[in-house]
Amino acid sequence: MHAPLASSETRTKGFGWLGIVRIGLVQAAIGALVMLTTAVLNRLMVVEFKLAAAIPAGLVAWHYGVQMARPLWGHGSDKGAARVPWIIGGVAVLATGALLATQATLMMGSNFAFAITLAVFAYALVGVGVGAGGTSALALLASGVAPERRAAAAAVTWIMMVGGIVASAITVGKLIVPFSPERLLEVAGGLAAVMIALTVLATWRLERQAGHFRDAADDAPPPDFRAALAEIWHEAAARRFTIFIFVSMIAFSMQDLILEPFAGLIFHMAPGESTATVGQFHQGGILIGMIVAGIGGSAFSASRAGGLRPWVVGGCLASGLGLGALGVAAVTGPPWPFALNLFVLGFGNGVFAVAAIGSMMGLAGAGETTREGVRMGVWGASQAIAFGLGGLIGAVGLDVARWLLGDVGAAFQLVFAVEAGAFVLAALLAVKATGAGAIRASAARNLEREQFA
Repeated sequence: MHAPLASSETRTKGFGWLGIVRIGLVQAAIGALVMLTTAVLNRLMVVEFKLAAAIPAGLVAWHYGVQMARPLWGHGSDKGAARVPWIIGGVAVLATGALLATQATLMMGSNFAFAITLAVFAYALVGVGVGAGGTSALALLASGVAPERRAAAAAVTWIMMVGGIVASAITVGKLIVPFSPERLLEVAGGLAAVMIALTVLATWRLERQAGHFRDAADDAPPPDFRAALAEIWHEAAARRFTIFIFVSMIAFSMQDLILEPFAGLIFHMAPGESTATVGQFHQGGILIGMIVAGIGGSAFSASRAGGLRPWVVGGCLASGLGLGALGVAAVTGPPWPFALNLFVLGFGNGVFAVAAIGSMMGLAGAGETTREGVRMGVWGASQAIAFGLGGLIGAVGLDVARWLLGDVGAAFQLVFAVEAGAFVLAALLAVKATGAGAIRASAARNLEREQFA
């Protein structure tokens, strides 16, 4: 029997803007808690406890490595009747990991062996929490947002995540002055409690509003985990998109650890000046790029055959252009318009990021039997691995290039050229991996299945 028309309309209405903002609050909570482990504790280990920078870098890389299990957590939320418990549970685990990581960091001056063991466990919990909560939140967003709103939804949630990072960094920074271990523990505990409460409030009865914007029949049970992974890997669109995410995110993250050293070594900026310049122009460019792609992608792409593909490709090429220009700046020096160059790079990064996430949400519901959770998990794992590798490749690549070439400008030029090439390759991969065509192909396969069933 068919459901009444009114019921069908209610099911497919999906999230309004308030619902999208509520999921954005979850992303903000995740960003705020991660900031504590990647920024505050990183500084304490290197500056106050005078540890090698490789130790916090290794712990951060470990938390990315743990997120390789994202597909498993996404599949778990697919098989359950609700995603909200996975979201709340993930944020709670993340908060626990952040608190344990804080305690471990404060013990490194007195009992290093135990502290580093506790830190490894704590950062594993951080990775589990980010993976489980973040994957389920994005899967809920993908299943509950109409196609014409996906670009804007991606922009809103990503901007709110960045906002959560910035707001928590400013707040925590002010609250721990004057610094003491006891004060840091109090602030970390308060942050954890507030972010868990925010997540619970933001997701209260939220899942009732979700639509079912997918190609497969909603009543079909999801396959087991191995069958789900096999379906995704044997589906050309999903496989291409996984490879695209991996290549593009390596290119995106390679610059993270070398932009400020570049500003200091090539443009002779002081530490505070380089931080302010990179933050203002690069991060500002990212924010504006996200806004432009969110508005433009929703207004002009939903009804076009290419979907968000032009925005993805354009963002990749603009990012490659910005990096190529930095390669020229590496041998030109101070006459180069460094701030403008950073803005162009950031703008391209922002456009690419929002369009890629919007395309990800579109493809997440395009499986024959798999659900959004496991697909978001596969792409989230690809992204996490790429982020961990990208920062490492950029930093180590710079050191190796300086050793081989004997010139810091030429070394930066080589690394930026490799990054630019990776973005151009990502743009080529995006031509077939994104856009409405990939989704229509899956829809056609589903229709064919139903006709011959």
